[in-house]
Amino acid sequence: MINKLINKLIHKLMKKLKMAAVLAVLALAGVASAVLPPPTPAQVQAQVAKKAAADAKAEQDKLLLLAKMDALSNAWRGKAGAKGWTLNPQTALPAPAAPAVAAAGVPVAVAAGTVATGAAAALSAPATQSAPSGQPAGVMTTTGANAPITSEKSGTAAPSADVKPAPSPAPATVKTR
Repeated sequence: MINKLINKLIHKLMKKLKMAAVLAVLALAGVASAVLPPPTPAQVQAQVAKKAAADAKAEQDKLLLLAKMDALSNAWRGKAGAKGWTLNPQTALPAPAAPAVAAAGVPVAVAAGTVATGAAAALSAPATQSAPSGQPAGVMTTTGANAPITSEKSGTAAPSADVKPAPSPAPATVKTR
């Protein structure tokens, strides 16, 4: 008799807990879907000013980084000849369309059609290239065309040293009890 009464109370309590959980989830969903009021004009102006300041800071940091990279490159190039290192010429890039700004904030004058190096060139470096790397104008060189095609997978090349050896064959006799 007491067991039935306890089971009945537990059953009612569980129903109430389930209902409370459902109501809590619904209440939280209502709060989560609340719409914020639009920002005031003063807040919008503050956001625009903050974004402009961040953009200016990012541009200044970029120019300082480019100037530092140029300084390090020039220092290395200055030491390279004295130490006997191979020194290749700098890669020339097309000049930027808009006038660039040097690290000191002074505009850099680059005539249209000329080639710029350093910070001004790095600001407008092309993101794409005209041909695959190592293949002039995208055409395979005669050396590449005449090279034999070798592949471990197709069996036309010897296996690499790091390839696992083939498993040894199973023993001919197996001892059992």
